[in-house]
Amino acid sequence: MKPLYGHDAAIAAFREGLDSGRLHHAWLISGPQGIGKATFAEKAALRVLAEAGADAGLDVPDEHPAAKLVQAGSHPDLMRLERLPKETGTDLARSITVDQVRGLQRLFSTTSSISSWRAVIIDSIDDLERSGANALLKNLEEPPAKSVFLLVSHAPERLLPTIRSRCRHLRLSPLGQGDMISALRAAAPEADEQEIRTLSAIGQGSPGRALTYRGLDIDALDASLRDLAARGDPTNAGRSALAQSLALKSAQPRYEAFLERVPAFIAAEAKKRSGPGLGRALSLWEEASDLASSATGLSLEPQSVVFELAGLVAALAPPGADAARLR
Repeated sequence: MKPLYGHDAAIAAFREGLDSGRLHHAWLISGPQGIGKATFAEKAALRVLAEAGADAGLDVPDEHPAAKLVQAGSHPDLMRLERLPKETGTDLARSITVDQVRGLQRLFSTTSSISSWRAVIIDSIDDLERSGANALLKNLEEPPAKSVFLLVSHAPERLLPTIRSRCRHLRLSPLGQGDMISALRAAAPEADEQEIRTLSAIGQGSPGRALTYRGLDIDALDASLRDLAARGDPTNAGRSALAQSLALKSAQPRYEAFLERVPAFIAAEAKKRSGPGLGRALSLWEEASDLASSATGLSLEPQSVVFELAGLVAALAPPGADAARLR
């Protein structure tokens, strides 16, 4: 099982309930994508099923019988609900269905098999169709004895209030730099230190998010943005070059990274400013965020989107930068 980095407060809260014998029956595990919510749920479920020693944390030795069964996907007292592959192709279904939720009765209709506990992981509950959410609510309202539900959510505010009210909420925060670097080293042992530190800086506390940038030469993208912000783009040459390079079909991953990086870059620049400069940067950030978030959904033409976003970055340049550059 993958290691879990950080989240000490959430681990302590869960262990307090487990060790006291008063473990809440449902836990809503939320936070930004890529910070370890699913890993937390997996480890918490195994810890409950293993009923292992009193040492701190959620880790269970790999040689423990419960750990072996969970790793093999064959522990009879654990069920996972997630979107299933479609019958054709490799795409996943749009949602977790009500039939999958009803299938939980197979777990609860008999006594537990190995552990005295039974565990359910739903990753993510955001993907549950409405009828499935209503079916799950019945289990949460009248939970079977010695059962624990671990519900992973990226957007808990969108869930039914009745589901949220029956859960203990654990909000996982973005990782600090030390945990972030440790997580990236473990996930990408072949990466050199420069790449690790670059990924850590742009990952915003999310190792999963950072790893999506691997191999995309983000340093070069950021260098282009820094140049635009410092010197402007009086001839449109910088914007045009970026737009042409990122509009290629082969550049789609870098284009998607660019859509994420520009609002983050402008936000970082805004933090350095005050007064009218801050107001201007915040206005540019709002424009960039709106355009970047709608570009894919509206199928906007990539070359035009990149040119427009790069222009917003160039507008960060101090007064007179364009003129100085032309001299």
